[in-house]
Amino acid sequence: MFKLWATIVKDVRILLRDVVGISLMFVMPIILVVVVTSIQNSTFNLVNKNKLSILICNSDTGQSSQQLIKSISKIGMFKVSLLPTDKSAQQMADAMHDNDAMLGVIIPSDFSRKVEAKSKSIAGKALTSFGLAGDSTKKVGDVDPLTLYYNPILQESLRLSVQGGIRSALQLVESRETLRSLYFSINEKQLPEKLENEMLNNNTAINEIPVSKDGTRATPNATQHNVPAWTIFAMFFVIMSLGGSVVREKVSGSFIRLKTLPTNYLVGIFSKQITYLAVTMLQAAVIFSMGIWLFPFLGLPALNLPSDILALIIVTVVCGWCAVSYSICVGVFADTQEQANGFGAVSIVILAAIGGLMVPSFAMEGFAKTAANFSPMHWALQAYYSLFLEGGKLKDVVNNIIPLFIITVALQLITFWGLKRKNLI
Repeated sequence: MFKLWATIVKDVRILLRDVVGISLMFVMPIILVVVVTSIQNSTFNLVNKNKLSILICNSDTGQSSQQLIKSISKIGMFKVSLLPTDKSAQQMADAMHDNDAMLGVIIPSDFSRKVEAKSKSIAGKALTSFGLAGDSTKKVGDVDPLTLYYNPILQESLRLSVQGGIRSALQLVESRETLRSLYFSINEKQLPEKLENEMLNNNTAINEIPVSKDGTRATPNATQHNVPAWTIFAMFFVIMSLGGSVVREKVSGSFIRLKTLPTNYLVGIFSKQITYLAVTMLQAAVIFSMGIWLFPFLGLPALNLPSDILALIIVTVVCGWCAVSYSICVGVFADTQEQANGFGAVSIVILAAIGGLMVPSFAMEGFAKTAANFSPMHWALQAYYSLFLEGGKLKDVVNNIIPLFIITVALQLITFWGLKRKNLI
């Protein structure tokens, strides 16, 4: 026990001298989690709270175009600004640039006339099908399409949402006009406004509830997504210090000197695992504390810890142990510190990418989705998400902890084989 304690003290002293390694393990993840959370929180606000600016050039003078503009305004996702009529495509593009607008719409000059004619034709066909007198023989051309201009930086999913919103507004205008024509044809008087609103606004409500295992209905935010993800990234980045430490001991001849002492190098390996496992736990504590207390002062949502703290500690310990095991494994097989640092940094980024830290796993397909199962970061992230986002308990994350534990044991066995192969133990 004394040998292990003395080795731990030695490793702690070496770690404290590694200023660059400490910076990479603490300062870089802290900056990353603040910056990425701020950016994603702004994106969430753009989609959920802020409105997209849209310029509308109305070349029509009828009522249908005015109703369309009102319907677009009522959708809730647009900030509508009107432009003078008769704008060309280039003029619309220039106006969007000058007004910093994301979208632009041109309503054709005969929009109301064609909507009215098409509505009367549909009403006539409906009356004929009812066995009433109606003009169903008159053919009417289609309404000229609206022209939608959009800024290329808009993501496809957001652009499709915009298109769906405008299509709904257009459909509401056409349905209103058809309903008025049908009512006038039957009753020979205008459709009462109250009845019109009741018929058009008779929509079934939709209740949105985020799924959670503990029955809570708290809406996840950017902090709940990013803090666990970049905590995992920080844990695995101990490779920049730990991997280099293992290589330095091999290159400097420390292994040979250890063989002359009445001890085994496995004691040194256990010491490094204990020391750097404590470092990973400290990383998690620092980043989680930032999310809880610092983020509100930065205008970001606060981090809400899961109700099952024991499950959170177990997941963090297993994830930290896996990160330490991977770092030692790379250090054992690397011949130089440059190899350990270069391969370590690149491999961590790759594991993070396929593990879902940079691109959500549900968005992956084919080989990438299969490869995610071999990334320890994937299983750690799924466990954290189950706790932070779904309100899960320990029993809910066991299926994620077991693969992570298996990967850790496999790394330990590979490390032991490498030490045997290099005659280090």
